[in-house]
Amino acid sequence: MEPTEPDIVDLAPGDPALERDVAPLIRVLRPQLTPAAFTAFAAEAQAQGLVFTAAYGDGGACLAVAGHRVLATSRGRLLFVDDLVTAPAARSSGVGGLLFAALAERARRAGCVRIELDSGTANHGAHRFYHAHRMAVTALHFGLEV
Repeated sequence: MEPTEPDIVDLAPGDPALERDVAPLIRVLRPQLTPAAFTAFAAEAQAQGLVFTAAYGDGGACLAVAGHRVLATSRGRLLFVDDLVTAPAARSSGVGGLLFAALAERARRAGCVRIELDSGTANHGAHRFYHAHRMAVTALHFGLEV
């Protein structure tokens, strides 16, 4: 039997799937984020407009997740992706590309001029993925711990 295309769904604030499905994947990308810190982050960020969109495969497994929001900037309206992560066992299966395509469609429907995201300088696998999906390096992101 052929695997079906993943279901792409948004998870509302308070949805139990945030803790059960999204948090473990986000912590793959951000291991310092404890379960309690994820809960606090998710509540605050969703109140600021963050949307968690997850890709579910056969059997209900969460295969990938993106946290994103639409921002109005002086560069135009954009869809900013805070986090995009695919479960390690699902990498190179195409699910990340399907989720990325869903984000691009949302950006178009929202009147965005582009998708933007930050990627850690050492995350070369992610860089290959973004370049393969026609993303260009357009800026440097600077940070200062305070």
